[in-house]
Parts: sequence; structure tokens; C-alpha cells
Amino acid sequence: MNNVVYLGNKELLKLPKTAFLASSTIPVDMVLKYYDWAVKMRDEGQCVISGFSSRLEKDVWDFLVKGEQPIILVLARAMYKTIPVDLQPLLNSGRLLIISTSNATRQSRATALARNRYICEQADTILFVGVTEHSSLYPLQQEFNSKYHDPETPITREEYEQDNL
Repeated sequence: MNNVVYLGNKELLKLPKTAFLASSTIPVDMVLKYYDWAVKMRDEGQCVISGFSSRLEKDVWDFLVKGEQPIILVLARAMYKTIPVDLQPLLNSGRLLIISTSNATRQSRATALARNRYICEQADTILFVGVTEHSSLYPLQQEFNSKYHDPETPITREEYEQDNL
């Protein structure tokens, strides 16, 4: 990926990262489970990488920013020309890295797919939510199945370090 631009703490890329990728259509009865997951990730200080683009991803973002853990936001468009005010404190504290994977002015289906692939490649574990055979995330879920993260059995930092020594 040639158009990758970074803003913020690049050291976050060295941390164990869990990707959160959610379909735009999630059954209502599943939503609370992932709110609980987001709170757990926040409380445990786990680094989450996502585009935070779908409705559920945006909700997860809202839970995560209330904590102190690192967050990696990956854009499917060009880097911000002006940093949104709500992101500035996160950047200043060193707990946010913003990555742009495209020089496109707006996000498109193609740039979102490229962004999601980048997220999968960077992540150590991936949580796919609400993915069906008709979802644009389905091919990525199949390709990166070995990184699947079951929220019922989260990986600990100790397990990550054992697997990556």
C-alpha cells in the first residue's frame, strides 16, 4: 500500500492489536454483547484497530475513547487536513494513531475494502461481527480466519507475548 500516511503515535503499531470489523447490518440482539466487549477492551487497556465506520464500530469508538488504552483509527480516505477537535486530546496523550490508506477525497467501497484489508494485515487478532456470505467483509473473514478472535475467550497480553517470542 503506497499511500499510507501516519499521524500520531506510531509506536502503537508495535503493540498487540485486535481489529474490530462490523457489518453495517447487525441484529439488535447482538449489539449489547459487543458493547460489553468494548468496555472489557477499554478496561483491560487493549489496543483496538478499526475504521470505526459502521454504526456499531462508531459505538465501540465511543466506549473506547472514555478509557486510557491505545486506539488505531484507519481511514479509507486521505488524512484529515484539519484534525477534528475531539481527536486532538487523544493524539496529544499519545494513545491514538490515525492511519490513512488512500489519497481519495471521500471514502468509497473500494477504499473501504483496501482499508479493511490493511486493518486485517496489521492486526494480531480480528473480531468480525455480523458478517454473512453477502457482506463485503466475508472474503476478508475467510482469508484471515486464522486471526479470528472470539470475544468469549480474549487473548491476554501474556498469551500474545508467548506466541510471538
